[in-house]
Amino acid sequence: MAHEYPSSNSLLSRLIITPCFFIFLIFPLSSISSFHVIFTSSSTPTIAISKVEQDQEALALLTWKANLDNQTQVLLSSWFGCNSCHHWFGVACHRSGSVSDLNLQSCGLRGTIQNLNFSSLPNLLTLNLSNNSLHGTIPTNIGNLKNITTLILHTNKLSGSIPQEIGMLRFLNYLSLSSNNLIGPIPHSIGNLRNLTTLFLDWNKLSGSIPQEIGLLRSLNNLELSFNNLNGSIPASIGNLSSLTFLNLGHNKLSGALPLEMNNITHLKYLHLYENNFIGQLLNEICLGRALVNFTAHGNHFTGPIPKSLKNCTSLFRVRLERNQLTRDLAESFGVYPNLNHIDLSSNNFYGELSKKWGRCQKLTHLKTSNNNISGAIPPQLRRATQLQRLDLSSNHLSQKIPKELGMLPLLFELFLTNNNISGSIPLKLGKLADLQTLDMASNILSGEIPKQIGSLWKLLSLDLSGNQFVDSILDEIGKMLRLWSPYLSQNMLTGEIPPLLGELRYLETLNLSHNQLSGTIPHTFDDLISLTSADISYNQLEGPLPKIKAFASFEAFRNNKGLRGNNTHLKPCSASRKKATKFSVLIILLPIVSTLLFLFAFIIGIYFLVQKLRKKTTKSTLEAADVKDLFTILRHDGKLLYEHIIQRTDNFSSKHCIGIGGYGTVFKAELPNGRVVAVKKLHYSSDQDGGDMADLKALKS
Repeated sequence: MAHEYPSSNSLLSRLIITPCFFIFLIFPLSSISSFHVIFTSSSTPTIAISKVEQDQEALALLTWKANLDNQTQVLLSSWFGCNSCHHWFGVACHRSGSVSDLNLQSCGLRGTIQNLNFSSLPNLLTLNLSNNSLHGTIPTNIGNLKNITTLILHTNKLSGSIPQEIGMLRFLNYLSLSSNNLIGPIPHSIGNLRNLTTLFLDWNKLSGSIPQEIGLLRSLNNLELSFNNLNGSIPASIGNLSSLTFLNLGHNKLSGALPLEMNNITHLKYLHLYENNFIGQLLNEICLGRALVNFTAHGNHFTGPIPKSLKNCTSLFRVRLERNQLTRDLAESFGVYPNLNHIDLSSNNFYGELSKKWGRCQKLTHLKTSNNNISGAIPPQLRRATQLQRLDLSSNHLSQKIPKELGMLPLLFELFLTNNNISGSIPLKLGKLADLQTLDMASNILSGEIPKQIGSLWKLLSLDLSGNQFVDSILDEIGKMLRLWSPYLSQNMLTGEIPPLLGELRYLETLNLSHNQLSGTIPHTFDDLISLTSADISYNQLEGPLPKIKAFASFEAFRNNKGLRGNNTHLKPCSASRKKATKFSVLIILLPIVSTLLFLFAFIIGIYFLVQKLRKKTTKSTLEAADVKDLFTILRHDGKLLYEHIIQRTDNFSSKHCIGIGGYGTVFKAELPNGRVVAVKKLHYSSDQDGGDMADLKALKS
């Protein structure tokens, strides 16, 4: 339950019912992070404070508790009664009985600090409310903490500006307001904090320039202003901070050249200037004190050479100078660094060759020199840097062969040689890089077969051999790299079929086999490859059905092939195509057979009809000849005998042989002795015909 106290001292005194007893425990000052009630042996104050002052401190804390949310109040359930030094969670006290430390970091506090009456805590030395969910502004009465030495409010949701009253905390030596939502400028009153050794204001939204008064903090060891919106140039007064060992101005909008006065800061161990708009050259005496360990200045516009002091700075552990315009011969710009772990010189204008000295950096794990103008061969001496894990030499003008010695780097997990003029074949010893996860050799002049030893890289995730002159077929061994998710083999001279094992790579996400001479069909194993989101098999000689997965939905993914089929709008449906293809294939097979048979059949029929025609013609001729012969036989035969035969065969023109009666006579049927059947017309006589008919009859009988 929340407790509310009136401001009347008489009422407060009535709330104090039982006497308070104190057990004095002496702990070092470093124990301020403890959540137990402790007592400090601070020299201030040495005389026990009055009961009224104790009540005021308790009231201030209980009032603040009452204004926090209910869950927070439960966490502070030990806060009750009149004595804040009696087992109050997160509270520590002086021997005098006054509250010295309030340490509630990472307690899930929700609320504001507006209701915390700092004037009632005059002897507070440490206030640590970091890593909670406190919101609202920093109250101006924070300036009443006259004796405070440590103020830690980082990782909350505080907003508004930093109050000018912060400059009233003259004994403050540690101030951390990082990771909040503070806005506005850094107050000029910050220069009053002459005892300050640590100032952390990073990860806010502070704007404006760095105040000149920062140079008054001569005791400052650590200055952290990164990830804000600070602009303008670095004030020259920063050169007064000769005790500075840590300086981070990264990720702001600072510009201009670095002030020469910064050369006076000779004890710097950590210097971070990254992601700004600085111009000009790097500091000549940047490592004059030979103490510099971590130097990052990437993402600026620095020009000129590497300072000589940096070349000889053997204390270096980490260097990041990428994305600038630095120049000079790379081999002459850097020395030997026995402690160097990481160096990135990418995207500058360095030229010359890679130094053999990099192999003498025994602790080097990351070496990146991509996007420069470096030429020559890759030095085989790199094998001596046995701790090397990432080597990026891409986008330069490197030539000659890949040294087989690179296969002797047992911890290497990323190798980038992209976009150079490297020739020859892939060394077989690269197959010994058991930890390799990324192998990128795209856009070179590499040739020959892809070695089978590459299948030993079972941890490989990404493989890019595109834009080279590799020949022969795609290795089955590539399909055995079970973790592989992006093989790029495009723009080579690969032939043969796609290995079915590629379709069994269950983590495969992108596949590019375009611009080769691959043939055959796409293996059916691709039908179940649901992890594949992007595929390109265009410009090959592939045919057959496309896998029914989204990766092949785009026409660009398979254009310019021999005869791929699928349900894409640019292709004919698989079913119709298959029927048509089947019919077409059958026609191709049957057409010559049918044509031959038809020809033979037509030939036989022709011969048959020709023979029949000739036979018919012969028969007709024979019949015609026989008829003529018979006719002439009848005409030339004895008329009297013929007449007798007719009389005989018709029974003297009996009516039973009559077959018709006409206007001039009666027609009889007569079968002659030779088998011929003839019709004989017996004429009716008339007076005007007697002469003629009798003449015919005489002729027939003669």
